[in-house]
Amino acid sequence: MWSSTPAFSAWPEALGLAAIGDPELVHRFADTVRREYLAVGFRVALHPQIDLASEPRWARQSGTFGSDARLTAELVRAYVRGLQGPALGPGSVSAMVKHFPGGGPQKDGEDPHFAHGKEQVYPGGMREHHLEPFKAAIAAGCAQMMPYYGQPVGTDWEEVGFGFNKGVVTGLLREELGFDGIVCTDWGLLNDATIFGQKHPARAWGLEHLSPAERAARALEAGCDQFGGEQCPEVVVELVRSGRVPQSRIDASVRRLLREKFTLGLFEDPYVDPDAAEETVGRADFTALGAAAQRRSLTVLTNPRGLLPLAARPKLYVRGVDAAVAAAYGEVVADPAAADLAVLRLRTPYEPRENLFESYFHSGSLAFPEPELGAILALLDRVPTLVCINLERAAVVPEIAERAAALVADYGASDSALLDVAFGRAAAEGRLPFELPRSMAAVAASRPDVPNDTHDPVFPHGHGLAL
Repeated sequence: MWSSTPAFSAWPEALGLAAIGDPELVHRFADTVRREYLAVGFRVALHPQIDLASEPRWARQSGTFGSDARLTAELVRAYVRGLQGPALGPGSVSAMVKHFPGGGPQKDGEDPHFAHGKEQVYPGGMREHHLEPFKAAIAAGCAQMMPYYGQPVGTDWEEVGFGFNKGVVTGLLREELGFDGIVCTDWGLLNDATIFGQKHPARAWGLEHLSPAERAARALEAGCDQFGGEQCPEVVVELVRSGRVPQSRIDASVRRLLREKFTLGLFEDPYVDPDAAEETVGRADFTALGAAAQRRSLTVLTNPRGLLPLAARPKLYVRGVDAAVAAAYGEVVADPAAADLAVLRLRTPYEPRENLFESYFHSGSLAFPEPELGAILALLDRVPTLVCINLERAAVVPEIAERAAALVADYGASDSALLDVAFGRAAAEGRLPFELPRSMAAVAASRPDVPNDTHDPVFPHGHGLAL
């Protein structure tokens, strides 16, 4: 939403929409996505992601609506309606909801894209709680569903990845919850792959010993219709020719896939109008809606001495902020000693990983390491500082919260959005979509499947101040 598609309208990440908590805004966002996607020919959205952010270290939280199952359920209903419209048809974009049955409870917060993160655990017994948003998505008519890579451990489910798990895909999703749409696996379940020049094993957790053909057979038996990111149709053909998989099983999936393509009108009208695409993508009103949402989503965590909102044109020392943007709000100075105020933008800490692909998954510790923390605190002690931290995960910031002149959280917002709020030109409405823990010890002691489970958090879920 925020950084990877510059031609499209820029909105906050899903966490920012959750911080606002307005279903009507989410509907307008999804409807904007629908219009921009239709203009360029995208007919399936690999979102919304409605996992619950219950393990503070998990790398994929920025794509979620946070830790609240009730709010996530409410927002996904609006999201599906915005993408698909009242009913799936030629004007729709299919919603591929993910990651069934909820990818949040990852052991130690590691991600199952990688073998060391494959285990999904439920020590708090909250498995049903993670299903609530998916029930809402199904009731809203979502067209597609993606199971996650995770391998459930210590439950009555078979200990194989969810894409191979018949008890989850057929038993729970199709038979118990009544979903009759397309089930598309997450990417790379069958074959090893080379990513950024490095070899990565297929995410066939629990079935690593099987061949790609045997894995495909297991996923088909589980109830999946489509293999994400795979290019090996000959494997499925051979499974049918050998009698390992009956043709009737393939027909059932082909029927679902073709039904949706016909419903979307892809055969009757497969092309787009380049001129209309140029006019639609990034349209001024779409951009204005996204910019307003960025400002609304900002969450004021502390303002102990009433620093905010700022007035006049102070001398500003900025770090992590575009000086050219800041110059519209104050006089930018190069030395914090000459400043009336510093504005510091930070990102959630993480532990760098050597593997290039894994380096994109910000995992591990949520606390700033030394000497980075010391340098931050030195600035805060030297000059009154407005700190804005981008929360892609739940950062551990007790010292920063205590010593900042004001602390704000963002989830994908421009420098001008932050400064508009800081100077009282726009109102921040955000509330934390998850709690901010006090220490990594508290994080390690919490239960991965239980939302907001750390002891004595610095800021609880839902915290946010009005200016």
